[in-house]
Amino acid sequence: MSELNDPYAERIHQARAHLEATRAAIARAEQDLADHNVTARSRDRAVEVTIGPQGELSGLTFLDNKYLSMTGPQLAASVLEAAQRGRQQVAQRVMDTFRPLMAANPDVPGSRDIDVDWDRLFGSAFEGGRRAGGGRSSSDRLRDEIHEDPDVPGGRP
Repeated sequence: MSELNDPYAERIHQARAHLEATRAAIARAEQDLADHNVTARSRDRAVEVTIGPQGELSGLTFLDNKYLSMTGPQLAASVLEAAQRGRQQVAQRVMDTFRPLMAANPDVPGSRDIDVDWDRLFGSAFEGGRRAGGGRSSSDRLRDEIHEDPDVPGGRP
């Protein structure tokens, strides 16, 4: 009878070891991400932002006084664009960090990878992504306003 239990006991031991290793890796990943900031610039290089580990805007710099020749809507669009780029980088780093930790446990027969809906989790952090309900973001509306306004001298094409 103990011969039957030995393979099961060994499997349980391996599964627990895998679980503990995964828990430790998650704790390291969380610590690494908690200390990670991202810097991103707008395409027009007028704005640089710092995005914190939870996607929050934690710094804003106007570069080379380019903002002096910009209209309010142009500057706002540059700020939003840089912030969006930074949030995308943070979201991508989170996904790249946690994806390997969500693989099935090879020591547990029938276990499957953990499936995460990254689009739902990060939603607006990804360009082209829509918020729940399919609504447009305020930055999309602002860009439309800028592109449709022919009266703004020096506006974006």
